[in-house]
Amino acid sequence: MHVVPSNGANIPALGFGTFRMPEDEVLAILPKAIALGFRHIDTAQIYGNEAAVGTAIAQSRVPRPDIFLTTKVWVDRFRRADLIASVDESLKKLKTDYVDLLLLHWPKSDVPLAERIGALNEVVKAGKARHIGISNFNAAMTEEAVSLSDVPLATNQVEYHPYLDQTKVIGAARKHGLSVTAYYVMADGRVPKDQLLREIGAAHGKTAAQVALRWVVQQEGLVALSKTATESRLKENFDIFDFALTDHEMQAIHAMAQPDGRIVDPAELAEAWDD
Repeated sequence: MHVVPSNGANIPALGFGTFRMPEDEVLAILPKAIALGFRHIDTAQIYGNEAAVGTAIAQSRVPRPDIFLTTKVWVDRFRRADLIASVDESLKKLKTDYVDLLLLHWPKSDVPLAERIGALNEVVKAGKARHIGISNFNAAMTEEAVSLSDVPLATNQVEYHPYLDQTKVIGAARKHGLSVTAYYVMADGRVPKDQLLREIGAAHGKTAAQVALRWVVQQEGLVALSKTATESRLKENFDIFDFALTDHEMQAIHAMAQPDGRIVDPAELAEAWDD
């Protein structure tokens, strides 16, 4: 699989996300995803499914070093001691000695960013995370986080799909060698029904969903998270590396962005977004 180099991390360009997947669902579908070829797996403490993710990885025949595993620290564990303890809890649930990527899940917190970033650095130095990063950070906070970290940050995981312009966030990431990991690429079910994306897909013998995923990974330094609990959709999501969108098609998809395109916007967790 194509990988995205990100300040020392080599992140598989297509990941399997587990947001809103209960443990029984994870145990049913993740082994099939791994068997199909998915090697980038994304979870988080707040998802409540780290133990199931760990079981699926441990029971697969894939060596742990061949899996790129991401988890995230929730906002109530951002104090230094809490963050370090929470990582130990995650590792126990995930049945592993380390994660490949550890992220701060959201930016808004009473805990100074320097303390949060410092704790992430300690986790790396302890060998419990290979790489660290941020999630849902705007461009200005990305700059601040980069300036505070001794260890280069690997990614900023953000909402990104054809209806949302993330030019500023992507630019800030590229400036410092970070990748951008896109979640909600299907825009909460809107993408598969989109007429333009379906027409572009028809020209390539692909679905609208495959077009959106391809649009993400075809951009420099971008990683796409896919998600499904349906086995038949796994292969559809995985088969995006055997075609390429034309420059015209890429620009047509970029032009779909709308001022009100953002879907995920919790006021208690997010800082002001970029215009």
